[in-house]
This record gives sequence, C-alpha cells and structure tokens, in this order.
Amino acid sequence: MKGKKKSIYPLYALLPALLIYTVFSVVPVLISLILSFTDWNMNRLFTPEFIGASNYAELLKDPVFLRSIGNTFLFAFATCILKTGVGFILALALVKKVAARGMLRTIYYAPCVISITVVGVLFKSILANRGLLNNVLAGIGLESLTHDWLGSYATAIGSVIFVETWMWAGFNMFIFISGLQAISADYYESATLDGASGFEKFRHITLPLIVPSMTVVVTLSIAGGLKVFDIIYVITNGGPGFDTQVLATYTYQSFSLGFLGESTAGSVILAVIVVIISFAMNRYFTKREVEM
Repeated sequence: MKGKKKSIYPLYALLPALLIYTVFSVVPVLISLILSFTDWNMNRLFTPEFIGASNYAELLKDPVFLRSIGNTFLFAFATCILKTGVGFILALALVKKVAARGMLRTIYYAPCVISITVVGVLFKSILANRGLLNNVLAGIGLESLTHDWLGSYATAIGSVIFVETWMWAGFNMFIFISGLQAISADYYESATLDGASGFEKFRHITLPLIVPSMTVVVTLSIAGGLKVFDIIYVITNGGPGFDTQVLATYTYQSFSLGFLGESTAGSVILAVIVVIISFAMNRYFTKREVEM
C-alpha cells in the first residue's frame, strides 16, 4: 500500500533483546516487589511468608533508615549541583582554543576511568587521621588545621561528596563540550552585529541551547547519586557509626545480616525514588529545550 512505510527490521528481530531485558530486568524487579511483602530471612529462605506491608512499616520506624534517606538526597543533589557546575565551567574554558587544551581535557577526564575501588582506597589513605593530608598540614606548620576527616559527619559526608565531584566533573565536561560545539557560530555573529555583550550572548544563546546537554548531565548525576554505593562503602562504609549511611549501603548491610525481606523492601523504595526523581528532572529540563 502507498504511504505505508515498512520497518527496516522485522519485529521478530527484537525478540532476543526483549527476552534478555525481561529475564534480567523485569523479572527480578517483580520478584523483589513480591518478596518485599514477605517475612523472608535465613530461616525462611525458601518458604517466605506473606506479611503485607510490615517490612515497609518497620523501615519507616528505623532511625538509621530515615537518616540514610536524608543522606542519599543530600549526596545526590549536592554532587549533582557540583558536578554539573564544575563540568560546565570547565567546558566553557576548554571549548575555546587555549594552550594545551587537549592535555587539559585528558587530565580532567582521567579520574572517571579509574576504578572506584582504587579511588576510594587512595582518598581513604589521604583523609585518614594519620593520612597524607594531615601529615602535609603538620609539615608546613598548619597542625591546627589537622582533623580526623572521616571521623565526624560533616567532614566525612563532605569528603565523599568532594571525591564524587572530582571523579565525574570531567565526564560531564565532555558532554557540555559536545553541546557547546553543536551551537552554530552564526548565532553569536548575529548577536555581535546587534551589539550584544558577552554576557547577553551567554544568557540568550548559550544557556538556552545547552539545555539538551544539561538534561543528560542532570539526569545521569541525579540517578547516579541516588544509587550511590561503592564510593561510600569503600571510603566510610557508612560511618562513623551510621552517619554516612545511604539507601544502597543500608540495603546491602541489612541483606548481609539476614534481613532479606526488609532489605528487599529498601531496594524497592530506592528504585521508586530513583525512577520518580529522574523522570521529574528529565521532564523539567526537556520542556525547556530550544530547537536549534
């Protein structure tokens, strides 16, 4: 029939991908959702008993769980703001033709390709009470500034936020550079002819047209921050005490202690939070995108 386009690939070509996605993504999510409503522990490993929403009620009464939610949001939004801001500033500086531009881009991007375990162990040794940072401060006569950086809540959570920003700001930089390079120079030339200042060109051309890149960066940063596990686990392991516990580490430790039902409920709560916030942020920025 005229006007009816045929698909390049037959629908059955999608079946292997759909099957793999269903088996490894959809089915585990459904099983987790079901098990979150059961009394599932090491004594009932193969015979979980349905108990309704009791696991969720127990979690919401646990002060450690509530604190882990607060830490998760703090970490996610703080790192998102910092990674986005630093990445954007670096992109603005290195999208221009400056000396050693290629080398500087490589230096800023390099941290994100290093193993998170290696980064965590490195910074843990630097920030330890008798670590490199305190030794350097003491060596240059600033012993009064030495501190047990991982021994108190404020400095411990601040340290992991700093490490996460250091690791991923360069990655975001490259996304922004791609977005900046996609903006036609004609817009800037026309604005210059109209007498626009540098700030006006940045505000009315760069910012509106960089929103698609901003959408990608913010969505990835928020989702990654809400799901954070490895960097917290390696550097602080949720300590001191439970001060830097986040949802992922709380769920992991609950599962390790044999509270399988409660830990599954925690993972469901985490998944719901990640999906809702990531979708909301993506929708917010998508509505503000401008056609180039």
